[in-house]
Amino acid sequence: MLDVGGVGYVVAATPSALRKADGAREVVIETYLHVREDALQLYGFGEAAERELFLHLLGVSGIGPKVALGVVSSGSAGDLRRAIVLGDAARFQAIPGIGKKTAERIVLELKEKLGSEDVVVHPVAASAAGSAHVTARDALVGLGFSLTEAEQALARTDPDLPAEERVREALRSAA
Repeated sequence: MLDVGGVGYVVAATPSALRKADGAREVVIETYLHVREDALQLYGFGEAAERELFLHLLGVSGIGPKVALGVVSSGSAGDLRRAIVLGDAARFQAIPGIGKKTAERIVLELKEKLGSEDVVVHPVAASAAGSAHVTARDALVGLGFSLTEAEQALARTDPDLPAEERVREALRSAA
């Protein structure tokens, strides 16, 4: 609930916006007002990069604001952008409500848009980092993690580590 001058607004917010607001008397968040014929829905973001990615996702056919919020809430904006640029559709399949075709559509439709923006990805480093992430994720799935659990566990590890070290860290944090 967002109180603005005595008027309360319900805001669907990302985890980073909720962390930012937790315990704060006043907080500034990025917002987006989605206008429908029958409703006005307010979405809140902890940083401008999340809101920008949310707007890009709304431009993908078949993606509405609830699914776009779910995608943005699933990781940092930088990690999600890198996954798009690297063509990692499986990263998005791990998100509830997104199937294989929708994940592929996200990557296909946004890869060119986000690839031209300031996504810091060196081609050689990107393929190495992307393949290390996929290798680590596949290893965790092979050990019995669901795709979502593997992504969440890897999100808590250092992305610069080799795949083997990321798997070890993920297993330690899960234990």
